[in-house]
Amino acid sequence: MTDTSALNDREFGQFQAWLHRAAGINLSPAKKALVAGRLFKRLKHYELDSYGDYFQLIMGGQRQGELQVALDLLTTNETYFFREPKHFDFLRQQVLPKAPPGKLFRVWSAASSSGEEPYSLAMTLAEGLSTTPWEVIGSDISTQVLAKARSGHYAMERASTLPQPLLSKYCLKGIGRQEGTFLIDKSLRNRVNFIQVNLNEPLPGLGEFDVILLRNVMIYFDQPTKRQVVARLLPQLKPGGYFMISHSESLHGVNDTLKLVAPSIYRKP
Repeated sequence: MTDTSALNDREFGQFQAWLHRAAGINLSPAKKALVAGRLFKRLKHYELDSYGDYFQLIMGGQRQGELQVALDLLTTNETYFFREPKHFDFLRQQVLPKAPPGKLFRVWSAASSSGEEPYSLAMTLAEGLSTTPWEVIGSDISTQVLAKARSGHYAMERASTLPQPLLSKYCLKGIGRQEGTFLIDKSLRNRVNFIQVNLNEPLPGLGEFDVILLRNVMIYFDQPTKRQVVARLLPQLKPGGYFMISHSESLHGVNDTLKLVAPSIYRKP
């Protein structure tokens, strides 16, 4: 295979249409290089001459599992511990002190990627709810990042945004062959459940939540998809529950039933 097999516009259009159908993700033409870069290794792996050939391969279904591999490669987004810290401050200061004692407090990280967000939530709940039971659900469309999230094993440089007291309390430093890594403590890992969910399809029965985070994923959706996804999530939020989106996103024209209570934080009446 030669490097001349660039991703042409027609092939890019095929991936665009498929990703929108499968995951509601809107790939702008500016993402063409990203698609080519992320899928190039798979072309080499199968010794294919073009991205069109790879598209035929994943759509033909003769390579079981390759469709999910392509989906994983194209939907993984960057994340880190305690990203957009104001949300965690709000939980700690405004929400957790008012949580009904003894009643299970549930949080859903709906685009949990490689697990940094759910574990940041778990640390926040472990610190802020003394005797009140809690659980965190992390969901993502990508099986690859969910496997990483379940392992709770990260490179040490990922810890740069983790407050030192939480790092020493909830993480184990790798030694020997695991040097340069850390592991989320098992007691915390056991209270975070990771499941594969496509927000673009009917949701599995997850029960009701006190807080739902849908952060840094709507940027990939067009307006109708945003409306459908939010409408799908809201029945899972308890009345009076909180809905958090990224600071770079907006629910303007997406939903008008939620009340804005702080920047990018909404409350269900």
